Amino acid sequence: MLIRTALAEAFGTKAYVISGSSDADCIIVDPGIRAAGVVDRVVQEYRLNPVAVLLTHGHLDHTHDAPHICDAYGIPAYIHEADLPFLADPFSALGSFTPHFQAAVGKDWSWTMPHTVRRLADGERLELADVPMRVDHAPGHTPGSVLFSLLDTTGEQFCLVGDVVYAGTIGTTGMPGGDRLTALRSIRDRILTRPDETVLLTAHKKDTTVGQERRANPFFKQAIDLLGTVGNGEDPLDVHQ
Repeated sequence: MLIRTALAEAFGTKAYVISGSSDADCIIVDPGIRAAGVVDRVVQEYRLNPVAVLLTHGHLDHTHDAPHICDAYGIPAYIHEADLPFLADPFSALGSFTPHFQAAVGKDWSWTMPHTVRRLADGERLELADVPMRVDHAPGHTPGSVLFSLLDTTGEQFCLVGDVVYAGTIGTTGMPGGDRLTALRSIRDRILTRPDETVLLTAHKKDTTVGQERRANPFFKQAIDLLGTVGNGEDPLDVHQ
């Protein structure tokens, strides 16, 4: 499996170009602010043919170049239904962070949604560019945050986590639609259940593994301390109980 990063100009967001091999189809994940040029260079270097843009969530530092790439290659964008409002109106997702994003995109910036948008569902299986993957809904950072679990036939395990997890911390839950307790549940139920060797391909800074975060990430410990162990049938802070 070919996995290459393409760093955006703003906020250090990492887009990913993923393919089963060189000279083949590929998918592009989270093309951020002015990431398209780097994405194109990776596509040309490995002689790839983009077939889809996948979005881990609807924040503008992950979606900014999706319309351009979708138009350039005639391909659809995929996003979870709960984040569709953020894709329609990017600034609605940003709250107090809006001025930082306005500065990053520039005063003359305008937005048009990708021409074709397809909705992702929890548990959905995709096989694009010879890369089988599973979609896991992991809300908390945004209502529609998802993980893309790459089902590599070699036995290696990779998970694209967007802003759900960073090395040593988690993404902010202070933007519209964010919720800290929901984020902790997603960590407990969607990430802590994975083998320690699973590689977490993060959207910012360095990648990590489940084992490293289990040992060192205070939010992983908090998820267990507050919510109990996954699978025990108890959730002491469950508002539905």
